[in-house]
Amino acid sequence: MTFQVRRVVTGHDASGKAIVTIDDLVPVNSARPGVTTAVAWTSEGFPVDNNGDADEGKRQTGTTHANGTVFRIIEFAPGNGPRNHRTDSIDYACILSGEIDMDLDGEEVHLKAGDVIVQRGTIHNWINRGTEPCVIAFEIGRAHV
Repeated sequence: MTFQVRRVVTGHDASGKAIVTIDDLVPVNSARPGVTTAVAWTSEGFPVDNNGDADEGKRQTGTTHANGTVFRIIEFAPGNGPRNHRTDSIDYACILSGEIDMDLDGEEVHLKAGDVIVQRGTIHNWINRGTEPCVIAFEIGRAHV
C-alpha cells in the first residue's frame, strides 16, 4: 500500500460561514531509506493567524519552523534507516498504526498504536523492527531558547 494522507482544511467564506477550503492528498517525500513524510500544515507566530487563503502546508520548512509549528505525518517502514537527532522543540506525537522503538541515548521504549509521546528536545531515533509500517503524527513547536 502506498502511504497517503488526506487532509481537510477548514476556513470561512466571504459571509463568515465555516467551509472546507482544502480537501486533498498531501504530497509525500522520503529523506532517508524507509521513511516517508507528509507535511499537512505549518503555522507562524503566536497567536496563530487563521485569516487568509494561503496553503500553509506548502511552506518550505525543516524539521522545525522558527516561531511556529509543523504538523507532519511520518511512515516508518520495517528496517527504516537510522537518524539519531535532537531539535530545540516540543514535539507531540501519536502512534496511529503499527509499532516502533524510540531510542533515547541507548535506552529504548517500545510504542504501539494509540500511545502518545511528548518529546522535549531529547536526542532520539525511531527504529521499526516489526513487519508492518508504523505511522506517527507529529505536531512540532519550536521551543523558546
